[in-house]
Amino acid sequence: MKPISPLLRQRIGTFSRRSLGLLALSLATLSPSLQAQEKPPLKILVGFPPGGSADVLARMVAEALRDDFGTIVVDNKPGAGGRIALNLVKAAKPDGQTVIVLPSGPMVLFPHVYKKLDYDAVKDFTPVSQIARFQFGVVSGPASNVKTVAEMTAKAKSDPASASYGTPGAGTLPHFMGVLLEQSAGISLNHIPFQGGAPANTALLGGHIGYKFDVVSETAEMHRAGKVRIIAVTGGQRDSQVPEVPTLKESGINMEATAWFAMYGPAGLKGDALTRLEKAMMKVARDPAMKDKMIKLGLEPIGSNSVDLASAQKADLNRWEKPIKATGVQLD
Repeated sequence: MKPISPLLRQRIGTFSRRSLGLLALSLATLSPSLQAQEKPPLKILVGFPPGGSADVLARMVAEALRDDFGTIVVDNKPGAGGRIALNLVKAAKPDGQTVIVLPSGPMVLFPHVYKKLDYDAVKDFTPVSQIARFQFGVVSGPASNVKTVAEMTAKAKSDPASASYGTPGAGTLPHFMGVLLEQSAGISLNHIPFQGGAPANTALLGGHIGYKFDVVSETAEMHRAGKVRIIAVTGGQRDSQVPEVPTLKESGINMEATAWFAMYGPAGLKGDALTRLEKAMMKVARDPAMKDKMIKLGLEPIGSNSVDLASAQKADLNRWEKPIKATGVQLD
């Protein structure tokens, strides 16, 4: 065989180096896609059944995050007021692949309500973003025939037996909204717990109770139809769904209380994994289409960072401690 000339050997070497360079460049270009395929989907847990407000919001968030995260699975794990899903998040790896979307109750009320809560609302989770805020309405039923907060307080003082309000159960946020109103207005209200919101509604419409506290979006249609009357809202400003209804402060009661939805991950979530989620959630809240959808659900978009969510949680943990302890409610 004729030996390879030095010139040909040099050209072969040059070609090989170029080929290897192109191959390396191709692999570098493909690697993010390959990694994305190998990476498990982002899992958003919801501690309530499909169709509820937490589930609807979580699915809206999932759709908005697909461009940044690819495949997203919304996994409903209802039960125990959201605690089943929370414990699954608590046990998950802090890699940014498992989060939860939930209302504020399990994070700011339950620590005061349950004797033996199986999680620490602060230490076992990493705040990601406060998604949206919502407020409640003070709802007057046919039995009370009350049109204003002033009438409500006057009637409660003159006829205490008429001042009953229904809630979805003891230890729920509407329960403690009533307690906070009692403390703020200097009146006594008779709390009637039901097994869920639907029976409380039936009792209100049937004249068996005088009032209830309910999310404004859940009651606005009945208010507009004249079946019930929302006499005040509990937030710091009027609600766009019922703009004619004053706030409690406008009605002369020094009380302001709202609830919120947020995203949390397991404890130890940090670095790029946390930053990626945090930035994506802030971007979602700024999206006009997403904001419009949330407003139609009766939500006020926020899209905070993790530090602000931690601060909001701490403030509400402090806010609800006194009214909850005043009731003496302690659940197992």
